[in-house]
Amino acid sequence: MTFEELVKDHSADMIEKLATWVLNETSVDILFDCLDDDQWSIVTMYQYEEDKELSLRLHLNNRYELYFGYYDDEDEFHEITKDLTEEEKEIIPEVLRKLMKRVLDDEKDIRINGTFVKGKK
Repeated sequence: MTFEELVKDHSADMIEKLATWVLNETSVDILFDCLDDDQWSIVTMYQYEEDKELSLRLHLNNRYELYFGYYDDEDEFHEITKDLTEEEKEIIPEVLRKLMKRVLDDEKDIRINGTFVKGKK
């Protein structure tokens, strides 16, 4: 299976993996970023040994995007993105959606203790 197929056909599993990681980590950064007229909050899980990263981005107008980046054998970096469907958005824990919206609205990064917010709504 290619990485493109993984993102396209198994995005729900990837979202669940990222959300589980966030809620089980002691320290996770939710960052604010922008480029031209686009703004987003982002939470990223790095897999350093495999040269991969998996992110969830919240853009304006409640548009969520799954982002997967990786290095190939020639050490070139590739990015694959997919806009989430309404059903896929529901996989994201409510507390994470609220925190990402707060970062986007305030335009300020935050650091959270995932294990602390795990049980909160």
